[in-house]
Amino acid sequence: MQSNLQKARVLVVGDAMLDRYYYGTTERISPEAPVPVVHVKTIQDRAGGAGNVALNISALSGMAGICAIVGKDEPARILCDFLTKKSIKTHLIETHLPTITKLRILSQKQQLLRLDFEEGFSKIDETLLLDAVEKAADQYNVMILSDYGKGTLYNTKALIELAKRKNMAVLVDPKGHDFSIYEGATLITPNRKEFEAVVGKCITEDELISKAYALIKRCKLDGLLITRSEEGMTLVLNSGAAKSIPTVAREVFDVTGAGDTVIAVMAMGLSCGYDFESSMRLANAAAGVVVGKVGTATLSAQELHDSLHAQTTVNKGIITQDALKQAMREVRLQGEKVVMTNGCFDILHAGHVEYLQKARALGDRLIVAVNSDESVKRLKGENRPVVNLQFRMEVLAALSCVDWVVAFNEDTPERIISELLPDILVKGADYEIHEIAGAKEVLAVGGEVKTITLKPNHSSSSIIHKIQSSKV
Repeated sequence: MQSNLQKARVLVVGDAMLDRYYYGTTERISPEAPVPVVHVKTIQDRAGGAGNVALNISALSGMAGICAIVGKDEPARILCDFLTKKSIKTHLIETHLPTITKLRILSQKQQLLRLDFEEGFSKIDETLLLDAVEKAADQYNVMILSDYGKGTLYNTKALIELAKRKNMAVLVDPKGHDFSIYEGATLITPNRKEFEAVVGKCITEDELISKAYALIKRCKLDGLLITRSEEGMTLVLNSGAAKSIPTVAREVFDVTGAGDTVIAVMAMGLSCGYDFESSMRLANAAAGVVVGKVGTATLSAQELHDSLHAQTTVNKGIITQDALKQAMREVRLQGEKVVMTNGCFDILHAGHVEYLQKARALGDRLIVAVNSDESVKRLKGENRPVVNLQFRMEVLAALSCVDWVVAFNEDTPERIISELLPDILVKGADYEIHEIAGAKEVLAVGGEVKTITLKPNHSSSSIIHKIQSSKV
């Protein structure tokens, strides 16, 4: 599955840390103190904090960069090497302070102890981070501020202003009880506990949405995404629109890092041009996968595709244009390519079937736009069509290669093609590309226009003429 998310370009700015795990066996208590003795068998290093957000982006084949503060020490070298091997662009600022390191000691699948090595970066000259972000920003179109309260994001206001100057959307994984420091961001993604710590307890759904909307206005946000654990997610926008969706997790083993996955995939969706709601759907499906894994986790493009496919029902057949737009959004979330063609299809014949099969083979879904009876009459004459619109559409919808059939009333399909904007527009090879209705509009948004050689000596007109001649 080729995911559209691989076009994403996201810069993660925030608190990066090295997560180090010591795994071992415990068979006795220390004679020095009443504590278990762990015989270490394995040492594993991972990227935590902002690094894990970047890993989620890279795992889905997006372009990820990370801008963070580290020390001039071994943990910084290990962290940098790890991120580089995962195809993440590193824009790291070295300082005299130690790299944030969290050491966990585990035995028999139990965490026995955690040791934190950190001094915080709030006293570091903030211009160092701003300069690094300024230099890196032109490579990306979305910025994530991953705030773990370690001091890297001491001046969020300046970072948000910088991103706006660069025409970058800004998503924030917030920390603390003061969300005013994120004023002007595109979207913030608190969990319910973090949200209620700022706005107060929300008893009803209406109260939650009302308080979210008030917070959006107060902080001048475009939107707010509240993650609600087993209750799913709620998206509230500056426009007043609100949408809640249920969780897709089948079984929850560990929520560690789920917030990182949510903001990473949300940012990737927006980076690739998806709207807020579609991006939320992607993020929800991704979170449903990672909470089913143990420990801080990422997911693959195939796992995301399978999760989306499991929750999506897309009806095929005859469809209205509005319903078709929604269906296209659903399949595109799964990375599928939509092909579109059009015609009168008055009397369906072998040439039509071969043409439609070839068109369908160019992508994952095929739309056939059909001229209305009035349109055919204007194009072909008063005696056409021989078969009325409803019957023509029913026959086309019965073909296995056709996913959706939609009608249009104009002489050309230019309007409907311009509104639907398929990934691939197809017409017979008797047309030049520049002659194809809607071609200019599809090409303008990065789509493709292709022609297919038609089966010779096959046409509705010739069949009609042969029938009429046989009656003489």
